[in-house]
Amino acid sequence: MKDCIFCKISSGVFGTDFVYEDDLCVVFADLHPKSKTHLLIVSRKHIPSILDLKYADEEIVGQMVLCAKKVAEKLKLPGYKLQFNVGKEGGQEIFHIHLHLTSNY
Repeated sequence: MKDCIFCKISSGVFGTDFVYEDDLCVVFADLHPKSKTHLLIVSRKHIPSILDLKYADEEIVGQMVLCAKKVAEKLKLPGYKLQFNVGKEGGQEIFHIHLHLTSNY
């Protein structure tokens, strides 16, 4: 999607500093952190929401969770939360699938 901010970020348009990246996702700091550590794990493929997932996207979602685990280990976080906001009513603000990793450490 040419107007999607997360599509632009994940493709490198803005030169965002990635904490981690692979073929399926990128990880970067949230611009409006809600905790000491607040990272976003974003799919490189544009999928608007969990509501739009297809069985073919199973690998992407699994990889997003594994990326979160890798980054948490790299940062030596003793504990953290993972959160998908689903749909407007679920608190989703940007309609491109992303996973929040937050921690008070």
